[in-house]
Amino acid sequence: MRKGSADRVVVAWTIVGLLVSVAYPFMRDGTPAAAVVYNSFTLATLAVIIAGIRRNRPGQRAGWYVFAVAVLVRLLGDVTYEIYRQVLHQSPFPSLADVFYLGACPLLVAGTLMVSRGRFGRDWAGMLDAAVIAGGLSLVWWVFVIGPLAADGSVPWGQRIIGAAYPALDLLLLALVARLLTRAGRPTASLTLLTVGMGTLLASDVAYQVVTTYATDMEGAVAVGWLVSNTVWGAAALHRSSREPAPEVTRADHSLGRTRLAVLAACTLLVPVLLFVQGLTVGSSRLNWLAIGVGAVVLFLLVMARMSGFVSQVQRQARQLEELALCDALTELPNRRVFEERLAAVAATGNPLVAMLDLDGFKDVNDRLGHAVGDRLLAVVAGRLAGALREGDLVARMGGDEFAVLVGTGSPATMAGIVERLGAALRRPIEAGGHELLIGASIGSADGEGTTDAGEVLRRADIAMYAAKEAGGGRHRHYTADLDARAGEQAQLGAEIRTALDTGQFRVVYQPIVSLPDGRIVSVEALVRWEHPERGFVSPAEFIPVAEQNGLIVELGAWILRTACAQAVMWRDTLGDHAPERMSVNVSARQLAEPGFTAVVAEVLAWTGLGARHLIVEVTETAVFGGGQAVQTVQELHDLGVRIALDDFGTGHSSLGLLQTVPVDILKVDKSFVDTITMAGRHAVIATALIQVSNGLGLMAVAEGVETAEQAAELYRLGYRLAQGYHFGRPVAEPDFLGVPTVVR
Repeated sequence: MRKGSADRVVVAWTIVGLLVSVAYPFMRDGTPAAAVVYNSFTLATLAVIIAGIRRNRPGQRAGWYVFAVAVLVRLLGDVTYEIYRQVLHQSPFPSLADVFYLGACPLLVAGTLMVSRGRFGRDWAGMLDAAVIAGGLSLVWWVFVIGPLAADGSVPWGQRIIGAAYPALDLLLLALVARLLTRAGRPTASLTLLTVGMGTLLASDVAYQVVTTYATDMEGAVAVGWLVSNTVWGAAALHRSSREPAPEVTRADHSLGRTRLAVLAACTLLVPVLLFVQGLTVGSSRLNWLAIGVGAVVLFLLVMARMSGFVSQVQRQARQLEELALCDALTELPNRRVFEERLAAVAATGNPLVAMLDLDGFKDVNDRLGHAVGDRLLAVVAGRLAGALREGDLVARMGGDEFAVLVGTGSPATMAGIVERLGAALRRPIEAGGHELLIGASIGSADGEGTTDAGEVLRRADIAMYAAKEAGGGRHRHYTADLDARAGEQAQLGAEIRTALDTGQFRVVYQPIVSLPDGRIVSVEALVRWEHPERGFVSPAEFIPVAEQNGLIVELGAWILRTACAQAVMWRDTLGDHAPERMSVNVSARQLAEPGFTAVVAEVLAWTGLGARHLIVEVTETAVFGGGQAVQTVQELHDLGVRIALDDFGTGHSSLGLLQTVPVDILKVDKSFVDTITMAGRHAVIATALIQVSNGLGLMAVAEGVETAEQAAELYRLGYRLAQGYHFGRPVAEPDFLGVPTVVR
């Protein structure tokens, strides 16, 4: 049967059931016609439930069949009731009908629990919540209904037992409905309908208890609720969601929300409310102290158990968050934070031994085989490093392909032995993604002799590692006092770049790019500057190549991108039309080689709110000359809407050929062609040719390194309409966007 036809069956049955329920009060209760209609509909409900079981074949068929038996037993009770009332003309209470009615209730509860059993699982929180709700309401029901019925001496004991059994079984229904409403996880439509049916049955039973005491002529109206219950039960069985597997119950489903907390609090407060109400109505001497006292103790224990579970859940989640904060997700090793804390503790009381490891050739693995293989390689390396250490030693992933080892006590000879084991562990081939890989490591070690500063120990190991890498990789260098002087500037600078990133020594400045001839600032180029606490100003020409080599350019470049884009948005918000239209950011070859770089740019744009068309990414000819991942990344950025500028154009490889393979929007003419542009003869020929190429291809051209008014005037005469250089403004943190522009004449 098609899904649409199954839906029509459910709708049709529901409409029929609701019509019968609405029409029944207009029939005279106690007549044969009313009895036939009521019992015929119950029989139809039984048939519909069985038909639904056969159609949908639910996984909990046994539960549905038990539920069907419960409906059958209720039907037998209804038929017996009418026989006593209309055939034998005897009072149906007490009678055989009560046996059927009382027997049907446990079957209904059992069937419902069996149907919903898979959906509950080990939902202890939901069970406790249901117990609190049922306990509070049951106490009210006991005090005002069951207790008075059981204590009424004017009624024979047999009738008292049967009369009290009905509200007692209603407590069972109350507990079931509370459990269904507090279940964890999102219920299926079928289970929701089943819950509605049980809730309607409970409400009708409670109403019947009231009606039989105060308004016996309203019994027919109460029967409407029982008819609605039958209707909803039939729809639950017919609905196709009854065949769906039980959803998993997760710990996230056990949360204690505001609504649930308010309900639990209200049920707990029923104890003092009962004391207050009974004290006003019957006096303190006739208070049902025993029932209220027992109820108060039970509710207190249930709430304590629930709060204990809630506190345990919060503590468990706190531990999980702490583990996530201290653990590297990929390798499951401790992270940099854990390592630095342990190192600081050891350095304060002893002489720590530290080794820093950087994998040789890892970038090539990532570029050639993909990040999935690279990640698997890192995980295997982490396991091998951990296996090569002694108990009590620590290995941590510091980031990227860098690992660190902390040996609490020992001598340099001890560390040398550990380093040998680490190297041997990495020399064995590694299986990753169907590839057999050989990987080495450059290792630098250091001790804490003469210092208690953990940062100094780590710096020494860093310098030793970069010295080993500079010597060709696959080597071990131990830090000595004269290594700072003897080690290459590149090795020491690499370690200090890491420190500069961690301590915020870098800053971004912006150089204007102006339109000619009016000198209006239309864009700015973001440039990084480093104020070293000891060296003073360090030129980008010194540290950028080092950062390229050791891979820190990826982290540094991402920081520059975020800072520049955030600044561009701030200027647009504060300066309006006076703000630069575009922000230009340099991107290195190492960044372009990262397959995830486009995602980084997209994330920064989304985070800052800067439109892609307002960002220019500057790349050098050398960075994209080799093609491959770099060109693919540039294409992805261009597709994102980012403009691409080819920097230092004319100085690299096959410049004109690159224009056919790389999506370029802007050519930045190198300063070397601008320096001699005012000289007579052939000096201006190349600059002239470049602007002609730019115009012919529909590209924008920016003349770089303009330092004099004469150069600016000549460039404008040749056709350049954008220029950049000291003549128009030096790189500063806040260019003067509102000042008088430098007009070219």
